[in-house]
Amino acid sequence: MISYLYVEDDEDIREGVASVMEAAHREIVAVPHAEAALALADTALFDVLVTDISLPGMSGVELARVWLERDPARHVLLFSGYELNHGLDAIGPNVRALLKSMEPEELESMLQSIERALPSRVA
Repeated sequence: MISYLYVEDDEDIREGVASVMEAAHREIVAVPHAEAALALADTALFDVLVTDISLPGMSGVELARVWLERDPARHVLLFSGYELNHGLDAIGPNVRALLKSMEPEELESMLQSIERALPSRVA
């Protein structure tokens, strides 16, 4: 089972994207803000962080940096309203980005790519 921590402040988007992410081999835990994500990350092990960049309070990029402090090899997927073509490596080696306006097939393809890159212990 691959566990995803998904952070999105818009409830409708959060529910819709979480349903698209669902698969038999995935556990999706969705929360509305970075602070809730950090609280959960202290009590459970997640394989991948998926977060919107624009969040109330701590941004998704700040959340990713905190998430990666514990293990820089962790995987992160950032959702943005605009293209992020550079600077991702400065956050971490396994940080990817997708436009929030992505098609479900694009999201699934990205998740599969991340899952292939995960250590075999979670595959």
